[in-house]
Amino acid sequence: MKKALIGKKVGMTQIFDENGVVIPVTVIEAGPCVVAQVKTLEKDGYEAIQLGFGEVKEKKVNKPEKGHFTKANIKPLKHLREFKLDSIEGIKVGDELKADIFAVGDKIDVQGTSKGKGFQGVIKRHGQSRGPMGHGSMYHRRPGSMGPTSTPGRVFKGKKLPGHMGHVTVTIQNLDIVKVDMDKNVLLVKGSVPGAKGAILKIKSAVKAQ
Repeated sequence: MKKALIGKKVGMTQIFDENGVVIPVTVIEAGPCVVAQVKTLEKDGYEAIQLGFGEVKEKKVNKPEKGHFTKANIKPLKHLREFKLDSIEGIKVGDELKADIFAVGDKIDVQGTSKGKGFQGVIKRHGQSRGPMGHGSMYHRRPGSMGPTSTPGRVFKGKKLPGHMGHVTVTIQNLDIVKVDMDKNVLLVKGSVPGAKGAILKIKSAVKAQ
């Protein structure tokens, strides 16, 4: 069965395995998450669960959200995310999911929003090379020729140009869980995950691990 949680990126550190090898890990606060809604094939056309994570004051929740939580008979939650699962059998509204649904050695996919880097040129954004720096070339970090002239008379979509970099949804697949702290609801995941410290993440079993 596919497992899923909402988590918060705490930061990165390193640990040592039994052979003394350093392993870089990301610390993720995974849950506790509350099931806010269960979507069924008969009613919604697909099977999924909606999880809520993080406490929030009731006065900061708008009326539609308040009605949603009241219907589910749960406390207001700050973040809501939906996960499609292979099976929702045995899952009901109000159930609490914690980090202990995962185990050491499990492979997971982690989705988050990457760090925003503002408006950047083609060298930083696309890894292009600069022009000559000497002999009066006067062409150092610019994007290069647009190419088309009177035919087709426009720049094709997808051309690598300067623009907004980062702040996009990124999924890192097949990350290994190296440690599960059940008392603190913390997962230590080998490698890095998208986003800055405090970023909200979607964690689910890796596709290949099903």
